Order: sequence, then structure tokens, then C-alpha cells
Amino acid sequence: MFFNVEVKDHIRVPPKLFDMTAKEAVIERLKKKYEGYISKELGIVIDVKDVSNINEGIIVPGDGASYYETTFNLLAFKPELQEVVMGKIRDIADFGAFMNLGPMEGMIHVSQTMDDFVSFSKDKVLLGKETKRSLKVNDICRARVIALSYKDLSNPKLGLTMRQGGLGKLDWVDEEEEKEKKPKKEEKK
Repeated sequence: MFFNVEVKDHIRVPPKLFDMTAKEAVIERLKKKYEGYISKELGIVIDVKDVSNINEGIIVPGDGASYYETTFNLLAFKPELQEVVMGKIRDIADFGAFMNLGPMEGMIHVSQTMDDFVSFSKDKVLLGKETKRSLKVNDICRARVIALSYKDLSNPKLGLTMRQGGLGKLDWVDEEEEKEKKPKKEEKK
């Protein structure tokens, strides 16, 4: 899910940026510090949206840079457990599929791709034995977040499932909806 987060921080502006206005220099330093930043609390920071307050700068003796206490808004992507997400299959391996969610990637274990026995073909396709459904690179899918790990902050892990109603490749979801819409034949007595 995307969030608008208000943050307060002290921002160091080096002397080489003194030819800019304080706001321009602070925004440049904020973007350098926060864009792409990953943390368990914020998720993945996408952009510095707005600077709402810049207090008067302070110069620390011996440093030469000025420090501004700043309040600003960040756009962050932080997936939550049980959240339903849309994405595109980026790669398929014998153990599962990797789905691109935009700023982050999730992994769908082969056992979580569909309610069927699944086999892997050499041309990177997962095939359902009974349903004959196939999952390929570039398929658009809907999945649910079932696991999150920020153990390695440079590469957070996201576990996904597509084995619940309304989830999976969009073609599969449409098929299921059509089956539900068809009136059931009345049983003969």
C-alpha cells in the first residue's frame, strides 16, 4: 500500500549548495537521502512529495555546513500482511514465480500459484495438470501478501499466494466469475 508519511529530520546542507535558496538546497538533500531508502517503519520511499517547514539554519563550528530542522512528506510503499496486490510476472523458476509490484518484487512459491499439481517447463511456464492453466512471464496477476521480511534491508522479501478466490492470473479470475454467473441447471426430480 502507498502511504503519505510526514517526517521531521535535521538536514545537512553543504557549502557547495549555498548558492541555492534554502528550500531548493534542502529538497535536493532530502531527495538524495530518502529516495529509495528502505526501512521496516517506512517501507520503500518512492519520492519526497513536499516540504512543509524549514526552520532557521544552524552552522556547526568546524563543519561549515548548515543544518535545517525540516518537516516534509514522503510517498512510501509499504505492503501489509493480507493485502491484495496486482503485478506482472517478471520471471519463473522451478520453485515459483517472481512478481513485480512496482517498487518491490514478491515471490510466489510453486505450491501457492494454483490449486492443482503444478509442473515447470523449460520455457519458463508453470502448468496445472488438471486445470491446464499456465503461468508465464508478463502475465498480470492478483495475489495476497502472506509473508514480509525486512531482515536484509537492502532486499526486503515478500511472500505471495494466488490460491484463494479472486486471486491469480486475471484470465483465471475472469473464468471463475463467469462460472459463478451462469445459472445452475435445475435438478430433475
